[in-house]
Amino acid sequence: MSDTDSAWKFCIAPMIDWTDRHCRFFHRQITRGARLYTEMIVADAILRGDRDYLLGFDAVEHPVALQLGGSDPATMAAAARIGADYGYDEININVGCPSDRVQSGAFGACLMREPQLVADCFSAMADAVDVPVTVKCRIGVDDQDPEEVLPGFVDLLAGAGCKVFIIHARKAWLQGLSPKANRTIPPLDYDLVYRLKQARADLTIVLNGGITEPDAAAAHLERIDGVMIGRAAYENPSMLGVLDGKLLGLTAESASRRAVVEAMAAYIERQAQNGVRPHNVARHMLGLFHGQPGARRWRQMLTVEGTKPDADASVLLRALDRMPAAALEGAA
Repeated sequence: MSDTDSAWKFCIAPMIDWTDRHCRFFHRQITRGARLYTEMIVADAILRGDRDYLLGFDAVEHPVALQLGGSDPATMAAAARIGADYGYDEININVGCPSDRVQSGAFGACLMREPQLVADCFSAMADAVDVPVTVKCRIGVDDQDPEEVLPGFVDLLAGAGCKVFIIHARKAWLQGLSPKANRTIPPLDYDLVYRLKQARADLTIVLNGGITEPDAAAAHLERIDGVMIGRAAYENPSMLGVLDGKLLGLTAESASRRAVVEAMAAYIERQAQNGVRPHNVARHMLGLFHGQPGARRWRQMLTVEGTKPDADASVLLRALDRMPAAALEGAA
């Protein structure tokens, strides 16, 4: 496996409303090796909005990628250039989100129907930045035949110079299914992605969709170059340290849950100076004690005490004091 391939061996998916900068900082306390992604950010918003608010991140997050939504090549190129100037390690094009809001903006999964437009966006962005530009897509949309659509889509983009494809191995149904249902109801077709990798050994192919267990993630790596894990990692973040070992061979012991909580309390104190409320950070930490004794107590403390007007970083430390010792000292 080349260095390029290994850079995408273990990725945490971009998730709207979830993988903001606070979430990514938290995840980096647990995983040393995963490639982190922003939520999808609309290219127009970067050109017109508060760039520090939209794009700011902590240096500890590296390697970290910016995912952009849009369909105008010039706008996407300008946003990519701004993202690269902020220090992102990769710019990713969203060709997978099925939400109504995204469809109305003519980007996301509906772009599977317009591969040449995606190629035009890619070319403009690749010309604008020195970091890798990548594509995250579905295997097709609506009544498209993925066996025909996906290879053609990838071949066209590869011809434009794209080397890295992150493929959510489900169709997106743009009519009749909600974005939530689109994450689970359309059947997974891992074999199609495996065959694509066999046919295009020159490309880096990362598999996304339905990967919930470390052993399953490791098994996929026997067939493709990388895996991207989303909701499972968010809901059970302790999995990230396990995946560091299984997928990346990072065998040193992960930080304990106690150490992670203490680091996040210090982070909340720093963020408070910027007007960030504790709950905006702590909401990403509800799953830290997933499957551990006291997990319910932890969640209640953060959701009840952490949302009070006078809440501060001490909420985490008080919650920590109420947790059983066995849950605290184990690796996060």
